[in-house]
Amino acid sequence: MRVLVTNDDGIDSPGLTVLVRAALDLGADVVVAAPARESSGASAALLGAEHDGRLLVERKDPPGLPAGVPSFAVRATPGLIAFVAAYGGFGPKPDLVLSGANRGANTGHAVLHSGTVGAALSAATHGIRGLAVSVADAHPQHWETAAAYTSHVLQWMIGRPPTPDRVVNLNVPDRPPAQVRGLREAPLAAFGAVQAGIREVDHGNLMLTYSDVEVTREPHTDAGLLARGWATVTLLRAPCFDADAGLPQLDGPLLPG
Repeated sequence: MRVLVTNDDGIDSPGLTVLVRAALDLGADVVVAAPARESSGASAALLGAEHDGRLLVERKDPPGLPAGVPSFAVRATPGLIAFVAAYGGFGPKPDLVLSGANRGANTGHAVLHSGTVGAALSAATHGIRGLAVSVADAHPQHWETAAAYTSHVLQWMIGRPPTPDRVVNLNVPDRPPAQVRGLREAPLAAFGAVQAGIREVDHGNLMLTYSDVEVTREPHTDAGLLARGWATVTLLRAPCFDADAGLPQLDGPLLPG
């Protein structure tokens, strides 16, 4: 099994090594390709820095990377990195993309904006399975917890028939393993762990602010369960055609009148 490990926190994040070790434990052939700089909020954008038509790539290792694992810092968003990997840009096309482990939760419908999730969704559009992993703290102290739950979910994934149009989104509390309440399948919260607000400050300028969402507001969603100490797992669908939508159609031209 060929695995690409990427993220949106950048090549200097220790969360990359968490996923690398989980993949190596499965006997996978692993390559790391992560943004040279933080790309949080990049979604699945296909943005990169080029020089004379060449994407800028250099060899660089994240902290604690095991010996023998090739690793690249790429001047690109995680979505573009997954896209390039699908076309053999970092060796053979991967069978699986692991994205993260992210510093901070990726919950609710706000996952639309996540570069961590965006990399997995980008891979899924090319027939590659994806797992996005996030830790619910901006400065995680318990990477071993993320490692344990990543390995558990990976075992579940590889034991099932491939579903390349689906992406697994895993969120883990930043707690010692013994203090996590367990793992729960969870629906997406209305937005996420935080709620955005916009107000006008002066001369038409707008200020964007964020505040924590009350845990009791959506207690059975991914954001609510995560805040109460559960690890959560959610299956996301990559963009696809809905044949049952019943959209309007016409035979012949539509003429003004």
